[in-house]
Amino acid sequence: MTMTEDTPTTEAPTGEVGRARKRKEDQRLITGRTRWTDNITLPGMLHIAMVRSPFAHARVTAIATAEAKAARNVVAVLTGEDLKEVQGVNANAWPIATDQVTPTHLPMAVDHVACAGEIVACVVARSAAEARDAAELVDVDYDELPAVLDMKEALKDEVLAHPDLGTNKSAFWQLDSKEAGSGDDVDEAIEAARSDGIVIEREFRQQRLIPAFMEPRSVVVDPTGEQITMWSATQIPHILRFLLAATTGVSESKIRVIAPDVGGGFGGKLQTTPEEFVAFAAARRLGKPVKYTETRSESLVSGHHGRDQWQKLTLSARRDGTVTGLKVELLADLGAYVALVGGGVPVLGAWMFNSIYKFPAYRFNVQTILTNKTWVDAYRGAGRPEATFGIERMMDELAAELGRDPLEVREQNWITHEEFPFTTVAGMTYDSGNYEAATARARELFDYDALRAEQQRRREANDPVQLGIGVSTFTEMCGLAPSRVLGSLSYGAGGWEHASIRMLPTGKVEVVTGTSPHGQGHETAWSQIVADRLGVPFEDVEVLHGDTQISHKGLDTYGSRSLVVGGEALVLAADKVIEKARPIAAHLLEASADDLEFSAGRFGVKGTDQGLTMAEIALASFAAHNLPDGVEPGLDSDATYDPVNFSFPHGTHLCAMEVDTETGASRMRSYVCVDDIGVVVNPLIADGQIHGGLVQGIAQALWEGAEYDENGTLVTGSFVDYTLPTAADTISFVTDYTVSPSTTNTLGTKGVGEAGTIASTPAVVNAIVDALRPMGVHDVPMPCTPERVWRAIQSGGSDRQVESSGDAQPHFDPAAPNQDTPETEGGAR
Repeated sequence: MTMTEDTPTTEAPTGEVGRARKRKEDQRLITGRTRWTDNITLPGMLHIAMVRSPFAHARVTAIATAEAKAARNVVAVLTGEDLKEVQGVNANAWPIATDQVTPTHLPMAVDHVACAGEIVACVVARSAAEARDAAELVDVDYDELPAVLDMKEALKDEVLAHPDLGTNKSAFWQLDSKEAGSGDDVDEAIEAARSDGIVIEREFRQQRLIPAFMEPRSVVVDPTGEQITMWSATQIPHILRFLLAATTGVSESKIRVIAPDVGGGFGGKLQTTPEEFVAFAAARRLGKPVKYTETRSESLVSGHHGRDQWQKLTLSARRDGTVTGLKVELLADLGAYVALVGGGVPVLGAWMFNSIYKFPAYRFNVQTILTNKTWVDAYRGAGRPEATFGIERMMDELAAELGRDPLEVREQNWITHEEFPFTTVAGMTYDSGNYEAATARARELFDYDALRAEQQRRREANDPVQLGIGVSTFTEMCGLAPSRVLGSLSYGAGGWEHASIRMLPTGKVEVVTGTSPHGQGHETAWSQIVADRLGVPFEDVEVLHGDTQISHKGLDTYGSRSLVVGGEALVLAADKVIEKARPIAAHLLEASADDLEFSAGRFGVKGTDQGLTMAEIALASFAAHNLPDGVEPGLDSDATYDPVNFSFPHGTHLCAMEVDTETGASRMRSYVCVDDIGVVVNPLIADGQIHGGLVQGIAQALWEGAEYDENGTLVTGSFVDYTLPTAADTISFVTDYTVSPSTTNTLGTKGVGEAGTIASTPAVVNAIVDALRPMGVHDVPMPCTPERVWRAIQSGGSDRQVESSGDAQPHFDPAAPNQDTPETEGGAR
């Protein structure tokens, strides 16, 4: 991967914002000096091991616990029957329809399990090893039931994931441009194109993925103080605290949740987990601190999964390539339960399938479905990668049908920079963007024309190794977003964020943020923003987060919302500090407040050299010896920001893949991305987010996929079978940025956490299909393993539902490292 340390910028920033500062939190994170949840040890702490169902669907008929209870140092063995009145429930916070079918999701099953890995009992012992050993002694009798695993089979309601519900259909949701008044009738557009235009119809499969965060989930609960304190490796301490209180009956004021440094999440920790609730219940019942840390196998089988959609897309266009309509029909497998965000994840794609293109007619339908597999929820990008994949694959198919360059067809149909703000056919108003600029820069860095020429030469020479060029021009929506909009969608929370700034007497600054980082670099970026706003040194800013007792108010980190929402709350709080300081400065300077100007951390009297620094005013305010009448001591300020709109990052990603047509093996030759994420606060952090996102999106295209056998057993339950790529499997990426500032926040930022993941998957698959298109191949199911590519070649593209033996994409060959040419290594800047 590209090293971006000390990345130069084309123009030196005048302040902190824009500087490629190294992350201040990294010293403790990468030297092992921080304290992860599993490092926490409390006096008298007990350890929990879970007993999980090996069956995908079964009745629990009996649980024998005597042998386990008699084991050495076992304190308790708890079953669902023991905890059913106090364990709470894992809630769904986004019912997408009033008649949504939502099975009750108990943290510990009482008499029915709906997926393998569901907790049926737990053992509490004095050591983790003793708890795990005793868990093996719990004897559970199951009456196995038929399991439904395929979403199309589930639609028939012949085998039910939850027999008491009577159906596997959870909810149906639609966005129709004609009904919404934002566009024309899509059926009419498609019918018109069938007679005098072009209609492209394709089915795509978004395979099931597993968020493979670095730090496994871990939770510690201490019930012995005035409050019940929970440490958890979670993305959402505030939401967790609320739902613990709301579903267990414990007063919210008696619960404190701490998310210490958290080692990655990718949406996989955007959840209130059964394990957290079981630990909470066990600690309360025993009156002692308890800890549970999952094994990697437990993480893969029982932490929520992502994606898992079947997509049917119909695109209509005129014969000149102008798009006229897009119809999207989705089936979304929710797994056994409707998770916290659950069915809302595919709904997020409703506003993104139309992407950057000016479709006049549009319809989006999604049917969510229950099956007997692990529950599904947000995974990096959440709804937007699925949508981007679908539309970017379709635009390539349209270009192929027209026999034209895919970039040319996209440009014909995208929103031009003069047309912003632009309200799309889905009803979303994009505030800013410049797709032409990003694409031109990407094309230049990629050497697009030269690669196309090489592709032509290889085709003409019938080279066994063909070259494919993949395009992905994308946008996404970040900041999840005005509370009133979320309310109209029945989302269970608002879109606001909170921040506090404490001006200490010494002039130092403490920032308290409601967002909760799990690797994003908040402490550095937030310090840069505050340093600029208040004119204080970067080093003088400390950022506090992740503890509901310190940061009492917040909605946490997901959906690339931290900077565009939490950062703006920070700006508002800083501005309040300045306005609080202004009358004090005027009083001390014996000047009118109107004659003061604030710059670089100093109030100066216009036309004189008199002035006071923020530190001097902070001390004077603290001492309170000489304040104006009616002014209270202290400069501390709070702010809560509710965004007025989403933000819309965009970019152009270009990928070159070499495909061996004799073996199906593929090799990434080059990858260039030019993203517009608005104003870049810290280029080093942005590059890191882009790089990580790219690998995750490329991994979906080439490597990752959760596979179940016919009994509902996860057969990719370890990293031996679930192929997570390493740095050695990827190449050096070329990255760059164009900037069209967001107009919906004062910082001009748009969000960057998920962009790489959203854009990269279709770029890679488009490249592979592009290489094979002369052989009649129109699709290769993901992950595009050598076997699947080879089968697609053999079938000439006629068998697009290629069955796979499940063989994974091989990891890198040390003898032939999959690296790019030296001249393209590194970032563009």
